[in-house]
Amino acid sequence: MHEFAAQFGPRKIRANVIHPTNCNTPMLHSEPMYRAFRPDLENPTRADAEMAFPVQQVMPVPYVEPEDISEMVVFLASDESRYVTGMQMRVDAGGYLRWYDYHV
Repeated sequence: MHEFAAQFGPRKIRANVIHPTNCNTPMLHSEPMYRAFRPDLENPTRADAEMAFPVQQVMPVPYVEPEDISEMVVFLASDESRYVTGMQMRVDAGGYLRWYDYHV
């Protein structure tokens, strides 16, 4: 994203990316995802998987809502973000903090 922003910025073209965490969509609420989060169970249910979903984030939530992501998209498309470029916007309830050495 940094390279795109640097290359297109002189033409007043902004480049940003949104990194969501688990999002309350049919993709998350599916048998393959339930099995990925609960490999210890033969046929995990949504309730079984939802117990494990919060492990992804620092904030104690199982997932974010699609509207949370959409609101970031609207912000980035708005005039309010006219000088925002080269950014990685995390709508992840602190997921990045949990999994990456963010102090470096």
